[in-house]
Amino acid sequence: MTQSSIGSFPSDVTLKLKNYVYRLIDPRNGETFYVGKGQSNRVFSHVRDEQNLEGDDIDNKLKRVREISVAGFEVAHVIHRHGMDNKTAIEVEAALIDAYPGLDNVVAGAGSNDYGAMHAREIISRYAAEPAVFRHKALLINVNRSATETSLYEATRYAWKVSKFEAEQAEVILATRQGLIVGAFIADDWIDATASNFPGHDDAPGRLGFVGHEAPADVKNLYLGRRVPDKYRKRGAANPIRYTWGR
Repeated sequence: MTQSSIGSFPSDVTLKLKNYVYRLIDPRNGETFYVGKGQSNRVFSHVRDEQNLEGDDIDNKLKRVREISVAGFEVAHVIHRHGMDNKTAIEVEAALIDAYPGLDNVVAGAGSNDYGAMHAREIISRYAAEPAVFRHKALLINVNRSATETSLYEATRYAWKVSKFEAEQAEVILATRQGLIVGAFIADDWIDATASNFPGHDDAPGRLGFVGHEAPADVKNLYLGRRVPDKYRKRGAANPIRYTWGR
């Protein structure tokens, strides 16, 4: 049986695979473009999904699958590690996502915000830092990825899935990166995340952004360089938003 003819695993094989982590590879250049985890025949599902979706339903991963198919090739599937329980598979998937920059994964690996790839100095800075003591109603926003692509203010203010009522209660907006507080801002107004409200950005339906300014020095001195306390950093959580007050 050749790889090109495989579209599913025999039933007795799926039982032995248990949870596994896989990579999708573009055979035209050998590039890994997606990392995922699953059971049974999950690894083959992306090709079937591409064949059944049209228009706006096609994300970057499925666009790549379609490009490969149109070029006359087939996606290469690699089972990177198998025979795991679900918790272990989540950790392996997250580590692989960190190891392959530029993937078409929409969501980062579980726990990558706080436990992902870091330089040794970043590790020391993070764990040697004193934990923050919140004297304000602080809205914590993790900006791990976006902070490298734009200014810290822009990365922090746009665009989030938050309730306007809850966001307006925040006295300070704190930008966090890999468990450390790196920025402090005051929001003057929370508005719809649209291109007209935020020139230079694309519309983000159902999300909000804020217009504001840097927090005053006395507020920044309370929080910058401090570590986010463990109670606000649940391992494996994907939501970049945290509130420090009861809601």
